[in-house]
Amino acid sequence: MSVKRSLQKRDKLNSYRTTIETAFYGNNVEPVESIAEAYYLAMDSEGTIITDKDVYEPEFHGFPSGAKVLVFNDGAVIGRCAQARRLVGWESVDEKTYTAVLREAIYNMRFRKMLHAQVYIGLHEDFIIKANLLTPEGFENNLLNWMLNFQALNSQYNAMYDRSKEIDDLEILIVSDPYWTHPDFPLGLAFFDSEHNAACILGMRYFGEFKKGTLTLAWGTANRHGYASCHAGLKRYDDKKFVAAFFGLSGSGKSTLTHAKHGGKYNTTVLHDDAFIVNLETGSSIALEPSYFDKTSDYKIGDPDNKFILTAQNIGIALDDYGETEFVTEDIRQGNGRAIKSRLWSPNRVDKIDDPLNAIFWLMKDPTLPPLTRLENPIIGSTMGVTLATKRTSAERVVGVSLDKLVVEPYANPFRTWPLGVDYEKFRALIQKGVKCYILNTGGFMGKDIPKEITLGLLEAIVEGQDKFVAWPNAEDLSYWPVEGYIPDMKDEAYKQQLKERMVDRIEYIESRSTERAGFDKLPEECVVAIKKIVDKL
Repeated sequence: MSVKRSLQKRDKLNSYRTTIETAFYGNNVEPVESIAEAYYLAMDSEGTIITDKDVYEPEFHGFPSGAKVLVFNDGAVIGRCAQARRLVGWESVDEKTYTAVLREAIYNMRFRKMLHAQVYIGLHEDFIIKANLLTPEGFENNLLNWMLNFQALNSQYNAMYDRSKEIDDLEILIVSDPYWTHPDFPLGLAFFDSEHNAACILGMRYFGEFKKGTLTLAWGTANRHGYASCHAGLKRYDDKKFVAAFFGLSGSGKSTLTHAKHGGKYNTTVLHDDAFIVNLETGSSIALEPSYFDKTSDYKIGDPDNKFILTAQNIGIALDDYGETEFVTEDIRQGNGRAIKSRLWSPNRVDKIDDPLNAIFWLMKDPTLPPLTRLENPIIGSTMGVTLATKRTSAERVVGVSLDKLVVEPYANPFRTWPLGVDYEKFRALIQKGVKCYILNTGGFMGKDIPKEITLGLLEAIVEGQDKFVAWPNAEDLSYWPVEGYIPDMKDEAYKQQLKERMVDRIEYIESRSTERAGFDKLPEECVVAIKKIVDKL
């Protein structure tokens, strides 16, 4: 399915969409029509570092022959800022006020040259939509990264788009001005009209805002057309005919698990490690992006995998013994170093997996949970996804909130623009169809870190069909895999109390959805009942 411009009908226009779309037609707007063109613009942009590293197979990605990897570093802000997000439909978002803010921001863009690029999101004719970005001269590196992160227009994907089935929706439009400032929005403004696929990203220059802002609208489109939208990684263990999805925030381990090679034990196929959608009827999955916006902290200086870096952001540069520039990764310069990595990094990469999901893994960092918990029915399975507990990471900019605080992020997707109850029903339906549901604790258990080797070993056991689960005492809907040193001790009153507190936190979160934002995210009563059954028996 796709969106064609002929469907941009009068009945789909409103003040926000019209204000944003109009900005694309000014005489100060210049199109950027290829990766090569964007590369040359970024190479000449002030502050860009042109490294000695060759882009791997440049022509495959649309680069000119001989292209070098470009590095561009931000200043103090190196993460996304959820506190700057405003969504149409929130009580606090007044149309008169916000359209005036957008109009003034766009008016002031007239004094700068603006660059317009297009990409496709969704890599199969069953779901492929077009997105447009307008950003000012001076931010050519963000433009290049955006075109590399998504699918640049070319003959192959143009043909795919043309033969796809039309849907009654709108192309994605994003207007950006990182220069913008406003006293009422000291952190910037990321404004989304999801229903009309329009957004403004103002006063923000970190590339992750552009990536996830675009995905916000793409996921919303998929949600309206029969898909479950997933901030997750998905892979198939080909020999075992086992498809697994890993849901977690940046830094939770979803990329590590998605790309794990398991010492060569399995032939695997990777869909993506961050963004895909699942067809609720068939269970098939489609990747939304070709490349990977990957953290560089886990890759040593000189790691062979670094040859797949197309561009890099917020990393250090130093000279090697030969006087050539080398990436200083490992987050030595600051946290949340990033790179756009080629899809060629994963040689077993596909854009659609027809086999339905076998297992969902919620990746949590809840210290009261052992390394692996199985959720025994669809209600508790989807409810624990609603109350996915984790910690913020350096990928996120938060003001006045500790990164060490345990937070709830439903389905690990802070980019959802539709009611939470919609996701609850979709994931419950998937589990009802036979998808198994687990929690992998990728943090620590009662002060003891859980090494990734334990996590990977448990994952392999599930893939192999092993079953050593034991019922969690006094909790009929949960069972756990016993791992020495990580056994829940239900005779330990201090542990029981902490576990109870974490479950009560989940109840309070669910109940709060009925009052916040006028009940936009209200959840069925069965969610509270499922958690209370556990608490009442502790």
